[in-house]
Order: sequence, then structure tokens, then C-alpha cells
Amino acid sequence: MAEGLLTGTPGDQGNGPNLGPAAGLAGVGRLENPGLRHIGHTRWVRICHWIMAVSVVTLAFSGFFILMAHPRLYWGAVGNDLTPALLELPISRNYRHGGWAPSIPFFSDSSSPVSAARIYDILNQNSWGRSLHFLAAWFLVVTAAVYVVIGIFTGHIRRHLLPRVGEFTPRLWHDLFGHLRLQIQPTTAGPPYGLLQKCTYFAVVFLALPLAIVTGLAMSPAVAAAYPVLQDVWGGSQSARTIHFFTFAALIVFIAVHVLMVILSGFKRQVRAMTLGN
Repeated sequence: MAEGLLTGTPGDQGNGPNLGPAAGLAGVGRLENPGLRHIGHTRWVRICHWIMAVSVVTLAFSGFFILMAHPRLYWGAVGNDLTPALLELPISRNYRHGGWAPSIPFFSDSSSPVSAARIYDILNQNSWGRSLHFLAAWFLVVTAAVYVVIGIFTGHIRRHLLPRVGEFTPRLWHDLFGHLRLQIQPTTAGPPYGLLQKCTYFAVVFLALPLAIVTGLAMSPAVAAAYPVLQDVWGGSQSARTIHFFTFAALIVFIAVHVLMVILSGFKRQVRAMTLGN
């Protein structure tokens, strides 16, 4: 997971280094006093970071195989090969099926349901894919919950992730265009963050991740049976699946940009800070 998403330093307890404005989406900041020794991320942050990183990679891998089994997105409560799709993704041979056997009615009356049998072999990795996806999801949920709870009690979230009204200045646009031009300076790891970083990390921690988790639970038959409101609030399980897909796609884009910022701002230094702590 993103370093800035799970970044904290001993400064969270009031004895951290004096860092200047942040310089990139990698969770980095300039050291105002070059002679001051920079202390790395706290142990709980590093543990949460890497558990979440492995969880997200596993979710992306298993989720892709699940999507390959049925690369069609719908809106509403129902969706299958016989209903129009909102979006079709050409990522497997299941994208364009080879056809269906002639439909046979189950009963003699005109309103009888009919059979729908495929005449082509499909890619189906749903069994292990769904099991692995669900397992990795719980690792992500539990670790994220631990991070948020500790972050609240230590003040890390309040001090480093919540944007303040006074920070919304024209400087935000300058930072945004600088990032788009990849004008990233080598920096030290850790907070404080700039406004662009705070807005991004806040959106990931408190909007994107909860949305992905809730819509994921809405697709679980067992969970939805116990709490049908999880599907109703989105307009059906297929709507939840579509929202889940686009939310996780946005998270993948965020992680890709984050890794790029880490590389541009000093890869070895950033990775060392998130693994060894300094």
C-alpha cells in the first residue's frame, strides 16, 4: 500500500524532526535543517504498511482472475450473459462467447423459463480466486482498522492527514502542475505533507478504501443475506460490483503514482525508511 497512506514517525509522539513542506505523493518531506538526523517511520506504521501492501497486491491479482471469468459489468440487481452489459472488458476469451444451444422451455405454457446452455469452453478461475480474494480482503480490513485506531489515538491522522482550511491556497495548483511535470526533488521520508498529499491520502483512507470494502461485502451472498441493506443502498449487487471495480481501479492508479513518486524522490532512501525505520 502507499507509503503516505501508512506513514508515521516518532514525531507523532512529539519528538520528531522538524520537517518542511512535503514534496511528493510518496509521503516525503524536505528537511529544513540538513544537519538534523532524520528518524524513520515507527514500527507499527512499517508493519501495517507491508501487510497492506501484500494484501492489495493479492487482491489485485485474484480480482483480475475473478473478472476474467466474467468480464462484463452491469447496473442494477441482475446481470449475466443474457442481459445487456454496462461495460464489456476484452480481457479473456469469455469476453465474446461462442454462442448458445437452442433454448428449451421447462414447461408448456408461454411464460415458462427456458434453458441457456453454452456451446463453448469458458475460462473459470472463480473458486480459488474468490477464496484468495476474500482472505486478502480481511487482512486489509483488519490492518486498516488497526492503523486508523492507532492513528487517531496518537494524533497522527489529525496532524498529518487532515487538510486544514488555511492550507487551501493557490500553492495547491502549483504543486499539482509540478507533479504532473514530474518535477520531484530528492527528499527525506515521512511527514509533514503538503496539501496535495493530504487531500490524496485523506481520499484514499476515508473514501476509496471504505467504499471498496463496503461494496465488496455487498457482493458476498452470506453477508448480503444477513444485511440486505448493503446491496439495496447501491441499487443491487451488480451495481455494487461495478462501483467496486472502478474504486479499486482508482486505488491501483494511486499506488502506481505513489511508487513513481517514491522512485523519483529517492527509491533506496524511501524503501529503507519504510523497512528499517531510518
